Amino acid sequence: MTYEMTILGDVPSKANSYKIITIGSHASLAKTQNLKEYEKAFFLQCPYRGVDISAFFSIEIDVFYANNRKDLDGAFKVLLDCLQQCKVIRNDRECVAITARKMVDKANPRVFIRITPV
Repeated sequence: MTYEMTILGDVPSKANSYKIITIGSHASLAKTQNLKEYEKAFFLQCPYRGVDISAFFSIEIDVFYANNRKDLDGAFKVLLDCLQQCKVIRNDRECVAITARKMVDKANPRVFIRITPV
């Protein structure tokens, strides 16, 4: 079975989604508000929450950014983490192949995802 979904919103880049915070005298990383909002929106839109694909899988990703400034590879980790948090996939280390395309759609940023267990 193949799982297909479209998630609306501009995928934040992993590189720009964390900020350094200080807890006592210890530095740590925290998610930015932008990443937290995207994760929440992803969860609410995800039609396959709880499917829990535990086998190896391949994934096809079409990212439609609002502009051409972001790198495509910055979206991979964010999207795989969101899929794992929604329990669509059990663990992102089971991903054996990624096919991705970057496009620009200023009016409708989104991501199309197709997951195929192998």
